[in-house]
Amino acid sequence: MTTPPPPAPEPETRGVRLVAVLLTLTVVSGLIDAVSYLGLGRVFTANMTGNVVVLGFAAAGAPGFSVPLTATSLTCFLCGAVAGGRAAARFGGGPRRGWARRILAAEAVLLGGAAGVAFAWPDTSGTRYALIALTAFALGLRNATVRKLGIPDLTTTVLTMTLTGLASESRLGDATGHRSPRRTAAVVAMVAGACAGAWLVLHQGLAVPLLIAAAMSGVLAMVASGRE
Repeated sequence: MTTPPPPAPEPETRGVRLVAVLLTLTVVSGLIDAVSYLGLGRVFTANMTGNVVVLGFAAAGAPGFSVPLTATSLTCFLCGAVAGGRAAARFGGGPRRGWARRILAAEAVLLGGAAGVAFAWPDTSGTRYALIALTAFALGLRNATVRKLGIPDLTTTVLTMTLTGLASESRLGDATGHRSPRRTAAVVAMVAGACAGAWLVLHQGLAVPLLIAAAMSGVLAMVASGRE
């Protein structure tokens, strides 16, 4: 008598866990902010906390900062977040796997478009605004989705509360930290992405790190599961 084959895993559990996906996206955020800050005029397109501060610097007339560039980034990020919210309203009630993959695919397309612009029209004012708009919109879309997914300690773009939790809940703090490995991994991922992105910007230009970021998001779009 033949043994029946084991049941196929549920679609929601197939693929890479969301924790690993979000950590990899944190690396992508480091790449993107290296491109934007070092190559697009001291503006962030992933880290909006820093961008608000930069806008204040620019408004005060500090040299090297631009109100139009920073405002473009903030506006496009917010538009992306609106789109992410609408996507959550439409797809959030279904399996997280399909929803996450759609958003990651959209991010990959936007970052790929930015890479294409950087390859085709380097070193123009219009290129700078296009790259800021595309990357900021992509990161706003992703951030809205990550917020709705609600995975603790993994925002993929902001580390202030992560670092606060690491310190305040450490053995020197109240010793209640239960997610220190995850938090530590998030910090390491951001540093790694920023370091790699900075090296690539300095030695290869803007298009290569953008293309790598797009490829990473595209791969994650194909392999992400709905499991935390």
